[in-house]
Amino acid sequence: MMPMFRTMKIGPATLLVLVVAACGIGEGGEVRELDIEAVIRGDLIVTSASTGVLEPVLEVEVTSKASGEILRIHVDVGDEIEPGALLAEVDPRDVRNVADQADADIEVALARMDIAERQMERSEELLANGVISVQEHESRTLEFANAQASLIRARASSELAQLRLEDVIIRAPLAGTILVKNVEEGQVIQSSGQNVSSGTTLMVMADLDMVQVRIFLDEGDLGEIMEGMTTFVTVDAYPGQTFMGVVDQIEPQAVVQRGQTLFPLIVQLDNEARLLRPGMNTEVEIQTGEANGVLLIPNNAVVMPQDAEPAAMALGLDPEVVDMESMMSGMGSMFASGGMGNMGNMFAGGGRGGGREQGPASGGQRERGSNARGDAESYGARPDGERERGGRRGGGFAMGQFGQGGHVAGAVRTEPAVVFAVGEDGAIEPRMVMIGLTDWDRTQVVSGLDDGDYVALIGVARLQAEREEFMERMRSNMGGGNPFGMGSMPGMRGMRGMPH
Repeated sequence: MMPMFRTMKIGPATLLVLVVAACGIGEGGEVRELDIEAVIRGDLIVTSASTGVLEPVLEVEVTSKASGEILRIHVDVGDEIEPGALLAEVDPRDVRNVADQADADIEVALARMDIAERQMERSEELLANGVISVQEHESRTLEFANAQASLIRARASSELAQLRLEDVIIRAPLAGTILVKNVEEGQVIQSSGQNVSSGTTLMVMADLDMVQVRIFLDEGDLGEIMEGMTTFVTVDAYPGQTFMGVVDQIEPQAVVQRGQTLFPLIVQLDNEARLLRPGMNTEVEIQTGEANGVLLIPNNAVVMPQDAEPAAMALGLDPEVVDMESMMSGMGSMFASGGMGNMGNMFAGGGRGGGREQGPASGGQRERGSNARGDAESYGARPDGERERGGRRGGGFAMGQFGQGGHVAGAVRTEPAVVFAVGEDGAIEPRMVMIGLTDWDRTQVVSGLDDGDYVALIGVARLQAEREEFMERMRSNMGGGNPFGMGSMPGMRGMRGMPH
């Protein structure tokens, strides 16, 4: 039976719905409907995403050094003020009385000083004429010194009283916005100067020209995210608007949350427009990779080599059409450059230190041990609430060895994968390719496909079902033993269908 095609438009590429007469191709002669999509050339931006809450960069609690009743409050929540602006006034009666008493003490001390000075002068004359003894003269000298000390103490007390009198006038320590007001007029407050730990906080203010978001970064991402990187921040209040930020700091001390080792990361944003407010929930995306003018295919067209045979079954093909040895030899000089060892390691669960996981149809595949976390049912979800969009590849070959045009920002690592190319006559061919960056929707193809090629799309639910069926069949054939047989080499044909 000849294959039949019908087309419809979706997005930037043309999706072909291919009805295949599966007689002699699959099993049971069933007719299966397939989705295929063209290989396109475009741009790919890879981001790492997380959530956080906006907070001020600098926040200050305003307290009073004076105790007493609040007479007047001159600001309200939301007011923007300059440094030194009048915020509130405390009842000054107590401190004014102390200041007046200190001024009076100075007058007394001056009078005593004047008397003691004259007595010491007369004592010197009397001592010179032999009228008084040395001991009497020394007594007059000591009285003069005490008078001097009393004057110094009185002046110091007066200066302190004046400062406390100034403290009843509470002024802004910096330019900013009043975020919280904790007191009202008529309320009696406690001085923070007498007891710092129990002083009354009058209000909280912050400079909102710059705000920040604190998110948590998985330790596996430290090599990809650096200070100074551009970030894209969205908030629920402005769903159609993106705010630009920058990674200001990656804190050196890790924290452990639900068994994960995470590093706090600070993202700063310019907020001169005052659209962003502390407490807003945000989603932060950090650009970790970029590729311009490269070949792209949907994520759900890509499977890892160990899933090639179940994927063939999901497309209605006989799993024997997947000949891993032939596909690898077809890569030619690519594996001669040293990729063969990586291929074997990947099948053995090595490679990048964890291999690659199959994701759902909408998300394609994900990396384990790199950016993505979680299971197939919660693709993109992380236990700590963070979610990732794609990531840099950790194993395989260096980008540039096997490129097909385009420009990639930064060094990108590649890895082998399998796609099912669809020819003009409707024939479906498994093909080994090298893939690079990936995001939620698309994966970069470094080699193995050309512009205008078509690839079959594979639903993750169907693939999962075929994987389980394939493994059950292998176990039955092996009598419940090792489905791969004794002596099979990792990455070779004997390892086809190896689950992860």
